[in-house]
Amino acid sequence: MKFIIDHFITVAIALLSGGALLWLSLAPRGRVASPLQATQMINRGKSTAVIDVRSADAFAAGHLRDAKHIPLADLGNRTGELDKSKVKTIVVVDQDGKHAGKAARLLKAAGFEDIYGLEGGIAAWTAAGLPLIK
Repeated sequence: MKFIIDHFITVAIALLSGGALLWLSLAPRGRVASPLQATQMINRGKSTAVIDVRSADAFAAGHLRDAKHIPLADLGNRTGELDKSKVKTIVVVDQDGKHAGKAARLLKAAGFEDIYGLEGGIAAWTAAGLPLIK
């Protein structure tokens, strides 16, 4: 107890940073779809739109069939291009699944309802042996 009193600021910083890390790990990340689930959604036909939020170079190196390329940095300003897709299921694709949640939040704020992030991104897609279009 004496240690806590003598080092109150250090203990407080440790508790706050630990709490922040815990909150980030438990915070909702939105819905995700595994590569298999995403494949099933895409194969349903016209009811699914794929939005790739990676850089132009990464998109050119390989992307999912019929994916629309809108870099994450531009997504907030370009959601109008997707108005026809508001009634569709949206699958957001990034490199490793870490930025799909941010893209999903932007799309949700723009009025989109049914949004999934590709779990693990393109890395998981290729690891599952699924094809890319170049």
